[in-house]
Amino acid sequence: QVQLVESGGGLVQAGGSLRLSCAASVSIFSFDVMGWYRQAPGKQREWVAIITSGGATNYADSVKDRFTISRDNAKTTVYLQMSSLKPEDTAVYYCEGTKWGREYWGQGTRVTVSS
Repeated sequence: QVQLVESGGGLVQAGGSLRLSCAASVSIFSFDVMGWYRQAPGKQREWVAIITSGGATNYADSVKDRFTISRDNAKTTVYLQMSSLKPEDTAVYYCEGTKWGREYWGQGTRVTVSS
C-alpha cells in the first residue's frame, strides 16, 4: 500500500525557513512525478513544486527562487526547502505522488508564517 507522510511544518516568522519532508512507503523512483501542493484557508489547493523521476523540477511562480524541491536518492523521501517565507505562504502543505496514472496524497503538514 502506498503511503505518503509529511512532516516539518510549524510556526515561523516572515523571512524564516522551514524544510518539509515527505516519506513514502515505496521507492520514490516508482513515482512518475512527485510534488508539493498547498491549501490556504478559504482557498483552493494549488501546486507548488514538482520533481520528476528523472530529476527535473518545476515551481509555481509564487515560490520560484525561494523554495527548492529535492529528494534523497538513498531514501524514500522528498523534501521542500522553503526560504524567505511570507505570511501568504501560510497553508497546509501536501505531498503528492503520481504512479501509473493514480495520485497518492499525504495528510498534510501545516505551515504558519507570522508577520
